[in-house]
Amino acid sequence: MTKRSNTRRRFLAASGVTAFSAMAGCMDRVNSAIPNGDDSSNGSESDGGGDSDADGYESPELTVETEYNSREEFRQPGEQIGDFENLDDWEIIDGEAEADKEVAFAGDQSLKLTAEDSNNVIVSKSIDTMDMTDLDISMAVRTSSPGNVAIDIMLYDIYGGYAHNQLRSVSYGTDEIGWFRTCPGVFAESTTPLERDVVDEIRIMIHNTGDAEVWVDDLRVHEKPEKGYVVLSWDDGIEDFYEPAGPLHDEYDVNAVQAVVRQWTRGQREGVMTIDQIKERQEAGDQIVAHGTHTHLTDVDALDDSLSTDKNWAVKEGLEGGHYLVFPHNSFDDRVLDVVSKYYYAGGFNQSGNVNLTGVHGFDPLVLPRTIGNDLDIAMQCVDNAAKHRQCTVLNFHAFDQDNTMNQDEYEQLLQHINDTEDVEVIDFDDLWTMRREGHER
Repeated sequence: MTKRSNTRRRFLAASGVTAFSAMAGCMDRVNSAIPNGDDSSNGSESDGGGDSDADGYESPELTVETEYNSREEFRQPGEQIGDFENLDDWEIIDGEAEADKEVAFAGDQSLKLTAEDSNNVIVSKSIDTMDMTDLDISMAVRTSSPGNVAIDIMLYDIYGGYAHNQLRSVSYGTDEIGWFRTCPGVFAESTTPLERDVVDEIRIMIHNTGDAEVWVDDLRVHEKPEKGYVVLSWDDGIEDFYEPAGPLHDEYDVNAVQAVVRQWTRGQREGVMTIDQIKERQEAGDQIVAHGTHTHLTDVDALDDSLSTDKNWAVKEGLEGGHYLVFPHNSFDDRVLDVVSKYYYAGGFNQSGNVNLTGVHGFDPLVLPRTIGNDLDIAMQCVDNAAKHRQCTVLNFHAFDQDNTMNQDEYEQLLQHINDTEDVEVIDFDDLWTMRREGHER
């Protein structure tokens, strides 16, 4: 127990210095690599605060309501490399694309991408050769067809090598979810891997399974951390974690993030951990976060009251991860995001059954991506990608007897694989949220 807590404090102390100094150097390199790299938007009021409390700041005080809207406060991290105000340099390869002056994230217009009948959309822009060895890329996205699309930012080098930076899934719903920022992790590379020090083309690709309508805006870059990260996220507070998964975590000295359902715990639902067991796991180093009402949040009429009640319970019980929320059923829209931001700083989730990573400094605080942990090979690939590309994978589990979770033997193999993999560390939402806020420094 003590060892794990000390490990987290060491991580936070180290990451604060590294991220801050790295971002300080990032601005000069990006501005020298790109024509007109001086980003005048950096002085806008939308930058928010974030500079006074990010340094050495482990976690906000646990209160019912948040001190600020994290999505607004940190909406434009890093350095801008494209604003879509002038589309002359963009080429349409597939599908349809046009300027939209009615819908914009920043500036006067965005780029609207559309396709029908499961066709994809691809647009491309050549850039002056740029060194992206230590950079991730993010983009503001809005879509009226979130259940149909995956978002892919492809980087090409001067030799034709490329990498897919892909958000595999947006939402299981079909409602408008408003603007959000994605900083997608590497999903796949060409046979000859991308030479990141000589990138000369950016492609935006919308993978579509129906009729797609997507707006994109505000391309930005972010300094990579020094290594990769893994979050082991368990939903529902099921006893299967208390025994046997918890002892496995203790054996391998890694913590978990557990999303518990207040009603299930308070009602002592069969097969769900008691509040005493949950607190025992918190003492062992796990982070206990909220999982809403375990109904689709888009269907909850009195959402404000529901979330407020959940947060009150977390504060009363002293659940230190109470700042963070996992959307039940991957259900969210623009209304949900707006209300949730009053009570939670980070979490959310776009959830995929395949490799679905994120950069640590550029994601939307309440629209994080994660991968369903039912397949050992995919989970290990997520860990490998996190280590190789210095990004973060959030792996999701429920119970060993469920189809959405690998069995116990495979899970132990996964923990051993994480243990054996260099340059990767298991963290929790506090750690990830700290890095995200530090990535806002300029």
